[in-house]
Formats: sequence, structure tokens, C-alpha cells
Amino acid sequence: MVTATFRFYDELNGFLPRARRGREFATPCARAATVKHMIEALGVPHTEAALVLVNGESSGFGRPLEEGDRVAVYPRFETLDVTGLSRLPQGSQTAQAPQASRIAPRFVADAHLGGLARLLRMAGFDTLYDNAYRDDEIVAIAAAEDRIVLTRDRELLKRRAVSRGCYLHAIKPEAQFRELFERLGLAPGAQPFSLCLHCNLALRAVDKALVLDALPPSVRELHEEFTTCEACRRVYWKGSHHKRMRALLDTVSGGAIPAAHDEAAPGGPETGAVHGAQGGPEA
Repeated sequence: MVTATFRFYDELNGFLPRARRGREFATPCARAATVKHMIEALGVPHTEAALVLVNGESSGFGRPLEEGDRVAVYPRFETLDVTGLSRLPQGSQTAQAPQASRIAPRFVADAHLGGLARLLRMAGFDTLYDNAYRDDEIVAIAAAEDRIVLTRDRELLKRRAVSRGCYLHAIKPEAQFRELFERLGLAPGAQPFSLCLHCNLALRAVDKALVLDALPPSVRELHEEFTTCEACRRVYWKGSHHKRMRALLDTVSGGAIPAAHDEAAPGGPETGAVHGAQGGPEA
């Protein structure tokens, strides 16, 4: 058994007991323990670490710890100069803020994040969610489709097969939405009101005459632009819910998502969206 000294930075301290937050502490390590093993044994999922320094040098998760090693663990950072250092390799890192030239990130949310999943879909981010998903299914989907795992379950993120994930510290959906937007810098990739909140599939514009019989009388009078989902046949329009969601987007993005983006999918989702086949209000 060897003893190593650890120091976790910024929000990673939230995973630690109070006595270990914001300070160095020495801890015994199991025989042949690696950096990843000890970081997670101390309570921090490996997906939350973006950079690890061992004795001042950048290190991967697989490095065995030796007597007297000093380990510094950093989360994703915006302004730290890391010239000459190596971030953890793909397959062993936290989800990073997407670059403007990259495809928008895709997510899979665990069974407790249904509200967040709907908000992400509202913002145009492909987000798989089913309250019947088992942890093994989430891990398999994330690996097969290169999705970021969203969860409040630390143990899920500690699984070796999870390469990218985000632990949500907030409890309420809108606060989680804000946290994720800030952490991953999602604003540049947003395409508001382009996905079905129920099916996660792309919406398409539809002529009012084709959905007229499915619309409540007040909607027929007040609205002219509609979208629909080919799968569930829900019909969407720009109503009061659209205004509330637009206000939320403005808040989380600091106004960085122009309202003109909404035009990519006329008739953003409304709480009173209807099933085209049934002509009744959505539950």
C-alpha cells in the first residue's frame, strides 16, 4: 500500500466530504491502484475530470500511483492556460464544450431527468429518454451512439464503459438546463423548437388546412403557422408555452440565441399541442 496526496479543484470539491474540500489531503491507496481508481474511490466520477496532474505532469487515468505522488484533478475549464499539457484522452474524459464547427452534442438522460430531456429537446438537442431505461441500457446507448450520459447518479458515471458524461448538481429541470448550458456552452448549437418533445424526432412545417380539424377553436382563430411530428402526429404552434420557453432560452444563453432561429421550425411546441389523429389536447 502507498500513500498519495490529492487536491481537487473548483466544482469537483462538491463530490468530497467537507473536510477535504479546497485543500490537499493524503490518503492510502490500494496495491496497484491507478489514478482513475483512486479518483473514483474518493467520490469523483471520472467523467467529471478534464485534466489530471501527477507530480506536476499531465497524466492519464491508467497511471499506477506510487509512494508520495501528488495528484491534482481539474474539471473542465474556460480560461486556464494548458499549453503543453494533455487533457484526458477521448474515452476517458468529461464532456467538453462543443466547438462551433462541431456537430451539436447528443444526449441520453437517465430515468430521473425527464423534465431536463424535454427542455433539451425544446432547445433542439437530440436527447434520448425513457423512464424505463436501466443503467445498462443507458451505458450501451451512449457507447453505440456517442452520446453524453446525463445523470445525478455518481455510480453510473463511474462505469468504465461511460466515456462522456455530466453529473447534474441541480435538482429542478430548469436549473439543470441552465447548468448544462453553462457547462457545455450549448448556445451555438441550439435549434429551438425543431424537435418533437415526445418523440425526439424532427418537426416539419405543415399547412394549416391539413390540421384544421385537430385544432381547438381558439387556436384556429389566432395561429397560422404549425409544425407536426411524423411519428406521433402531434401538432405544435407558437402559443403561451412558446413564449415562456423563449424567455428561458434567453435567460440561459444570455440572449445568444436569436429569435430568428425559431423560424427553422415554425410553430414551436405549445403546451396545448394536439394529436393530429385524435383532435384532442395532449395530456
